[in-house]
Amino acid sequence: MIRDLLLHTKVISIVGDILTIRAEDVGLGELAMVESEDGESSLAQVVEIRQERVSLQVFRGAKGITTDARVRFLGHPTQVAYSPNILGRIFNGVGTPIDGGPELSDEPRINAGGPSVNPVLRIVPKKMIETKVPMIDVFNCLVESQKIPIFSIAGEPYNKLLGRIGIQADADIVVFCGLGLIFDEFHFFRRMFEDEGMLPRTVMFANLASDPIVERLIAPDMALKVAERFAVEEGKRVLVLMTDMTAFADALKEIGVAMERVPSNRGYMGDLYSQLAMRYERACDYKGAGSVTLLAVTTMPGNDVTHPVPDNTGYITEGQFYLHGGMIDPFGSLSRLKQQVIGTVTREDHSQVMNTMIRLFSGARDAQKKQQMAFDLSPFDEKLLKFGKLFTKRFMDIDVSLALNDALDLAWETMAECFEPQELLMRDHLIERYYPKAQLDGNRA
Repeated sequence: MIRDLLLHTKVISIVGDILTIRAEDVGLGELAMVESEDGESSLAQVVEIRQERVSLQVFRGAKGITTDARVRFLGHPTQVAYSPNILGRIFNGVGTPIDGGPELSDEPRINAGGPSVNPVLRIVPKKMIETKVPMIDVFNCLVESQKIPIFSIAGEPYNKLLGRIGIQADADIVVFCGLGLIFDEFHFFRRMFEDEGMLPRTVMFANLASDPIVERLIAPDMALKVAERFAVEEGKRVLVLMTDMTAFADALKEIGVAMERVPSNRGYMGDLYSQLAMRYERACDYKGAGSVTLLAVTTMPGNDVTHPVPDNTGYITEGQFYLHGGMIDPFGSLSRLKQQVIGTVTREDHSQVMNTMIRLFSGARDAQKKQQMAFDLSPFDEKLLKFGKLFTKRFMDIDVSLALNDALDLAWETMAECFEPQELLMRDHLIERYYPKAQLDGNRA
């Protein structure tokens, strides 16, 4: 409700899209309507308060707005429609439907943002989300309530990987949030979810590159709030997919520069860590309810992992998937929660298969270097090279789709094609049970 229809006319300055006025009793993040002399109204959001000086980011830009403009505060932060009826709908960065469907004016609305979950209400993650991507399920399990980025660079197929995880993951609801997408990227995700029959259990928030930059800061809060409500009130296992958090951080930087704030590192503001953490920490497994799992793309400018965005992200999240050369790199990827499910939720041989496969693939890399430098190769080196080629083809290609147990069986088959049982250095009872019987009997004969 508009607060007492109070108009503020004391505009101090307009810098870029930032309008500064004098006002009291205003909250950070509160929305306002800015009315120009020609009668046009623009939505704005409070982004900074310094005593009685209030700075607002004007959504459509400050072009045409003068110091004679009038500002009316709305008395609430950004709100988003929430009910089961929003499933299958596509919204822009401020929650307005853009799919041509009916308006949602009669649906209840909730405030976006707010504090993260009380740690007392969190439970220890112990359930796995199967993605049918072998390099994730076998080697770095995605665990319910985990917050984990996909580190990549421009040009890598990270959106393709994110979309595949969305349609294959064992989750009740998928909430997609695109930040700074070009139209082709938006169309790709929309088409993929529609063609795979995923849209009825998906909610999409899409901020396009041509949309106001402030929407890039609002869209993640809306997506995460909707995910939180589905988890808490409906008991759903929600998977949130975001791309690209570097675009989110760049929007923070651009607004900070317009507000003449002093940058901290490479032009980014000093609160970058806090801003990222406020979003990532919404991933949670709720006591007596559902869960929110967050998987977000973070592109690394210049493939520099020490860049402020991936660097700060690494301190917040629980590992990363490193996409390199069109494949998930087993050495750059890490899931810090995988030990919560491997061997307990998953099959008993999972841990041994994971460790042995990585050890052998590391050996294959070493053998490949020896081959490139024209060193003599031992018979075991030849086996390692064969294994490395099979591993790359059968597991690292992101187009490969396998259920976890099928991937574990394929791992045993791959190892058996290249090595004798004793060369695997694995426990005897696992070899007796899982090593392909035909090869095992042939070796014994």
